[in-house]
Amino acid sequence: MPNNVANTPTHTPSHAAFVLDPEQPVLSHGRDLEAEACIAPHSHPRGQLLWAAEGVLRVTTEVDVWIVPASHAVWIPGGHIHQLLTETSARTRNLYIDPSIPVRQQTPGCSMLLLTPLMREIILRLTSASAANDGACRQRLGLVAIDEIEQLEATPQNLPAGQDARLRRLIGHLLRHPDEQRLLPELSRIAGASVRTLERLFVAETGMSFRQWRSRLRLLNAIELLRQGKSSTTVAHSLGYRSASAFVAAFGQHFGRSPQNFFGQIATDETP
Repeated sequence: MPNNVANTPTHTPSHAAFVLDPEQPVLSHGRDLEAEACIAPHSHPRGQLLWAAEGVLRVTTEVDVWIVPASHAVWIPGGHIHQLLTETSARTRNLYIDPSIPVRQQTPGCSMLLLTPLMREIILRLTSASAANDGACRQRLGLVAIDEIEQLEATPQNLPAGQDARLRRLIGHLLRHPDEQRLLPELSRIAGASVRTLERLFVAETGMSFRQWRSRLRLLNAIELLRQGKSSTTVAHSLGYRSASAFVAAFGQHFGRSPQNFFGQIATDETP
């Protein structure tokens, strides 16, 4: 897995991810990370539900990048190589599922999952000090967590990362600077490749043109800003859109709802 999308590793994976014990179906681990923290590429036998109660995470696999706001989590099946970076300081809360228990087998790869209020509370309880010291409680609540993970809605909020080192170098820069407004002829110097080569690589390895890829990146970064209560005008300005109306139109085209209604619609969808 190329490492040029990310920064120098500053943390190691949790020991809980490597424990093989069907009698402990769900283990948990929480820690607060500083901005631009990095966990080196790794895999582990347990499946992982990765969530930040506060902050924005970036999860990179061998083929995709996931930008994870606090409204979502990423499900990472056991054995999948991945890397975690924080764009801001983040309160990460993780659940690790023993490989003896099948979870989300209908989607064998990584998935971005929209968290329900119930799932958020379960994660917080399982990563609390009281649950860590009460094995019986952790086991009972862990089984509820497994059932709830199966029901979570998957949302297509990943970005193809490609494999070519030059492409990933440019993608890494754009991920770290989502408000970047320079055009490809200027950005090509970062990648060390010609404009024509980069245009070809984007289409061949991501299935998108450079313009389409960068537009999707901006829209994914917009979700966390909207969750924080920022206006469409503020979000449009911070992400480099020409105007608020251009941002609103692009957001509606991609997500099928307006920025103002995005989280309101989520709440409606979760109501029985």
